[in-house]
Amino acid sequence: MYEQLSAQLSRPSKVTFAKVNVDQQTEIAQTYGITAMPTFMIFKNKQIVDTIRGADPRKLSEAVKKLAAEADSDGSAASGGFGESSGARWLGAGLPKGYSDVTDQVDVRGLDLLNADTGFGTSRTLFDGSRPSALEAGKGKTKSEEKGSGKDWVETDTDEQLMLYIPFQSTLKVHTLHITSLPPKGDDEAPMRPKTIQVYSNRAHVLGFEEAEDLPATQAITLQPRDWDEKTGTAKIELRFVKFQNVSSLVVFVVDGEGSGEKVRVDRLRIIGESGEKRELGKLTKVGDEPGE
Repeated sequence: MYEQLSAQLSRPSKVTFAKVNVDQQTEIAQTYGITAMPTFMIFKNKQIVDTIRGADPRKLSEAVKKLAAEADSDGSAASGGFGESSGARWLGAGLPKGYSDVTDQVDVRGLDLLNADTGFGTSRTLFDGSRPSALEAGKGKTKSEEKGSGKDWVETDTDEQLMLYIPFQSTLKVHTLHITSLPPKGDDEAPMRPKTIQVYSNRAHVLGFEEAEDLPATQAITLQPRDWDEKTGTAKIELRFVKFQNVSSLVVFVVDGEGSGEKVRVDRLRIIGESGEKRELGKLTKVGDEPGE
């Protein structure tokens, strides 16, 4: 299958296929955390965008064909619905060695977002694979304007708190969260970046704000101004890996923002780690979705 795809889909200076003998190149194997054979890694713009462990011809074929199609269209082809045909996602920060972007394992049908202003994006916006439009300022029309989709970020509504429920299609080992926030500079009324974040693992549904205040978080994080990348507006939240080993869902609670404003803005969220066994999606229903409720 690999040789067939290589022969069909190689693109000079665009799509290149390469093999690595891990017995001879042990340093490369250690750098990328290769523990199973075969392992296929797909790179785009020097970033790992997909990792396929084990012999899965269908998954490998789909991933490589999509990348080749993007190369043929110079990256201008619009990606499909997230979770169905996610393609390569924009990343605002580098990946830790041995781990990959597993945001494609988010079950978008079960997402729940509380206290979001309806004049902005939805929960799905946070996991959109495209580069945030705020980074395109001064470069003509932004992607969101071209698509006619409006503001491609989330802002809080009545205060600075935000509650996000994230169910997954498979059980994950979550190593890091990438959170991107790009409020405009020099505007006294601009929303704030998140400061205090509490993360809860394996909850059956979204938490109410009062409920979250009474529950101990799996991990609490306080972001400092220095944690935000100046170019991408992204902060890397490294989790206590031992506490996030078999994760079927996360609740991310933005408690407050950095500053004295009234609202908080979030543009993108990425999940970094390892994917595991597929879950039965029928179990990922939100409270109130059952007949009669």
